[in-house]
Amino acid sequence: MITLVRLSRDNDIAVITIDNPPVNALSPGVPEGIANAIEEISNDPSVKAAVLIGGGKTFVAGADIKEFGKMTSGKTRGAGLLPLLLAIENCNKPVVMAIHGAAFGGGLELAMAGHYRVASSDAQVGQPEVKLGLIPGAAGTQRLPRLAGVAKALEMCTDGKPLAAAEAFQFGIIDRLIEGDLPTGAVAFAREVAGKTIPRTRERSEKLGTAAENAAIVAAARERVRKKQRGLIAPLAAIEAVEAATKLPFEEGCEVERKLFTECLFSDQSKALIHVFFGEREVAKIPDVPKDTPVKPIRRVAVVGSGTMGGGIAMVFANAGIPVLLKEVDQPALDQGIARIRKNYATSVQRGRFTQQFVDERLALITPTLTYDSFATVDMAVEAVFEGMAIKKQVFQDLDRASKPGAILASNTSTLSIDDIASVTSRPESVIGTHFFSPANIMRLLEIVRGKQTSKEVIATCMQLSKKLGKIGVLVGNCRGFVGNRMFGPYRREAQFLVEEGVEVEAIDNALVEFGMAMGPLATGDLAGLDVGWRIRKEYRHLEKPGVRQPIAEDRLCEMGRYGQKTLAGWYRYDEQRRAAADPEVSALARKWAAEAGIPQRTIRASEIVDRCVYALVNEGARILEEGYALRSVDIDIIYLNGYGFPAYRGGPMSYADTVGLRKVYDRVCEFREHHGELWEPAPLLKRLAETNQTFAECNREQSVNV
Repeated sequence: MITLVRLSRDNDIAVITIDNPPVNALSPGVPEGIANAIEEISNDPSVKAAVLIGGGKTFVAGADIKEFGKMTSGKTRGAGLLPLLLAIENCNKPVVMAIHGAAFGGGLELAMAGHYRVASSDAQVGQPEVKLGLIPGAAGTQRLPRLAGVAKALEMCTDGKPLAAAEAFQFGIIDRLIEGDLPTGAVAFAREVAGKTIPRTRERSEKLGTAAENAAIVAAARERVRKKQRGLIAPLAAIEAVEAATKLPFEEGCEVERKLFTECLFSDQSKALIHVFFGEREVAKIPDVPKDTPVKPIRRVAVVGSGTMGGGIAMVFANAGIPVLLKEVDQPALDQGIARIRKNYATSVQRGRFTQQFVDERLALITPTLTYDSFATVDMAVEAVFEGMAIKKQVFQDLDRASKPGAILASNTSTLSIDDIASVTSRPESVIGTHFFSPANIMRLLEIVRGKQTSKEVIATCMQLSKKLGKIGVLVGNCRGFVGNRMFGPYRREAQFLVEEGVEVEAIDNALVEFGMAMGPLATGDLAGLDVGWRIRKEYRHLEKPGVRQPIAEDRLCEMGRYGQKTLAGWYRYDEQRRAAADPEVSALARKWAAEAGIPQRTIRASEIVDRCVYALVNEGARILEEGYALRSVDIDIIYLNGYGFPAYRGGPMSYADTVGLRKVYDRVCEFREHHGELWEPAPLLKRLAETNQTFAECNREQSVNV
């Protein structure tokens, strides 16, 4: 039988050790083990004080998140951790919590129930429940303001960011920082406090402030949340719970917290965010690429192209400590690329993201070059030139000649066939797509595109490398636009159709922003550059089906030289600071072009704007899933959350459709098919799942034919 909690002695000091690797989560068995140890300590007159510590590399990194799913499904019920924490607080011997690694969520709630907290200098504490659409549920919102003050408690419970041990000590969450060996220091501290009056966190009130002080602090917190965490339920619930700590006795405050926690737990937002939490781990699993697949060491890389994407990609590698060769065709282009990189780093220093020393070290890792002469020294080369097949094939021929045998050749293409690109090399097994998202040094997503001959070793290497680069790598199949951009096409197509049918540009963007998107589809086009999509459409024009409606307005804007922010005019007009303003000229032009094309004008509500854009995503996502270009529906969700600004609290487009109900989504798609033609033909998978009352989550493919 596995012992999750061990009780030992250091003479008159009891030591409770939680041993539930890897993170000592408060899984079933752990709270019971702690409770038994506390009871034994309380009844043992030879014990003067106790230390509670985590075994291995951390204290307690939180509750077992799988337990939340059991609670919402009715498989587990009960009072949660609160009775245990009260038992610890009521113990007749001082209980010292010794923190190393992380004390997050339930871990910090456990620590705050102790009478004292000591920590190693590298420890962190935090209440990150808000990231799962939850609030602390074991008196965290009641004890934290009593230790750290109301303002700090509100900040920690609403943004979920951890505090380093030094800051936690400064705010009173930690009583002492231990230099040297933590167990030894914690036991010494326990001896020091043994026999003294036992302080109980729930009885403290000196940091709870006055009603007038708290009113201003709470109002400011609510305003901050409404601006920065638009649409989220949990941060506002956390504020309400912390506010209750300032107005009500501890027990009543706990009751308010319990009610709010339960409301959050059963909300669609929490279910979506927990889906995302597990999804980010699931996407790393590739059925036919085992964990023990050998990987290539990537010690030095090259990037071809120093434009916006190439420069950003070079920064990504440099930030991870990997030396980079950055190649351009001529000196002016190379100088411009390096200047852009320096400017981006300078901005990061100004914003406090990096120190100047860090930036200087990263810049030293980037070596500009105009030739392929040193490419034989790199383990991987990433092409980041213009989105055109001819130029990409030329670059890959050059890379094939210049790179050493076994070096990975990767393309940053966002739409073009990896197999076509690989066909001009002598090593198609080493060719792969690494589709970074702009700005590459900021965006977390990396679409890793598998060609027909890409080796498992190369796939495993790129998946592992994505983690080192601080990215979420998602493996996708090789089709036009892969997963993200293939779906983005119908999404933006519908936005353009809506303009042509009489809806104002800003009304479309506002409807999608209100839904939760980071930006509207038309503003996104302006940011990326309308000419990028225009260039791609011209590349694929020969594949368009005659007689099927295609958007016209955006191509016309491009023909006028309106490429978006870069030309200060696109769907919107921009000032020199890139601030957008509605442009009446675009509305007038759209009406003119629509009249020439015979497109009827009508009034369209925000709900239809959202349905047409979002269900276009879902319908295309269903096709991608059925065709095997994505392994699982959650892979599509993770792509959209991390690359396209889809709101995390809706879980991603496929999860959102599951929440709405696929029957309802399918019926709406059929309605659009009737009114708008064959572009809205329901995906066979969507039809089948709707008719059998299933979800996308239930049909995840164990083995895909194209990934």
